[in-house]
Amino acid sequence: MSHPLPKWLMYRYVILWRAFHTEEFSHDDAAYTLQENNPMLTSVILSGLKRAGWLMMRLDPVDSRKRLYSIKTPERAVNEIELK
Repeated sequence: MSHPLPKWLMYRYVILWRAFHTEEFSHDDAAYTLQENNPMLTSVILSGLKRAGWLMMRLDPVDSRKRLYSIKTPERAVNEIELK
């Protein structure tokens, strides 16, 4: 289930969507794409997208300490938003 995103987070979602579409990406890939010098800010962005249901995460099969992210399509995320 997805939830609406605040404007600042939607802006970052669009950047990630344009870069990766349905490809998986790492934390480092996201930081490079978002041009964030602070790794904590990248973590906040990815965590916010995951909590809102716009991002999926799984463990890297090669190194279980790392996470692989994939972003939901805009259509899927919007269709999952629960209307109140």
